[in-house]
Amino acid sequence: MWPVNFIPQYIHTAANMDALCLAFIGDQLLVCADGQLPLAETLPASAEISVQIGEYSGRACTLLAWPQETPYSDQLQAIGLRSAWGLLDNSSYWIAARAQQLLTFDRQHRFCGRCGTATTRMPTETARECPACLHRSYPRISPAMMVLIKKGRELLLARSPHFRPGVYSALAGFVEAGESLEECIHREIYEEVGVKVGELRWFGSQSHPFPHSLMLAFIADYSSGEITPQPDEIEDAQWFSPENLPELPSNSSIAYHLIQAGLAEILADDRAKAA
Repeated sequence: MWPVNFIPQYIHTAANMDALCLAFIGDQLLVCADGQLPLAETLPASAEISVQIGEYSGRACTLLAWPQETPYSDQLQAIGLRSAWGLLDNSSYWIAARAQQLLTFDRQHRFCGRCGTATTRMPTETARECPACLHRSYPRISPAMMVLIKKGRELLLARSPHFRPGVYSALAGFVEAGESLEECIHREIYEEVGVKVGELRWFGSQSHPFPHSLMLAFIADYSSGEITPQPDEIEDAQWFSPENLPELPSNSSIAYHLIQAGLAEILADDRAKAA
């Protein structure tokens, strides 16, 4: 989550010596050995992209990027954004997440999707414009629902074939064109595990910069149906009690906090019944 004193911007500019540098070699973030973001003076020259993406505590935050093969100082290391969690401080991590999403946008919209002409960056707006047909593109945000299904003292957790071995999480899926979040939840749940739910309760949202999603999380009450995992999408799905949980997603993810909220509801119900 952005720190409260972060002001988003998008200004084509060179990094000054005091800037907070979000520097990428290819898709990898450059960091110092101690987990700090690098100073401008330690970075390669002639960045292909140099854009101020915000201001944090009075310091400019500058996105800088070079091609994958660009050499860089041996005082720095190049890591993926997932690996940066826990290495960077929380504020720097979420600013880096914004930087990577904007970098993805810039690289994927160098040519107009309407006529094929090379686009140019808008000087003071987060957009690229075609000089031929004036079509303008903005960073893509892909909404995805996430839902934790609760039945009494049990939570329905599932695992994708793409998960790290042993990890289970809440169900998730992308919103289709013309579909509401609520419609998406009911459709995805039925498609993925064959059950139906009743009441939906909003939990929260989180940017998911891999590469440009926005996770929108809910808790739902089970209504009916038997678990039937969707082939090729769901490797396994089960009901889990608080006493028999599998390995959960990273605590940096909204999935982890959503599951913790579901567990808290169960434990609160237990205390109320025992009173």
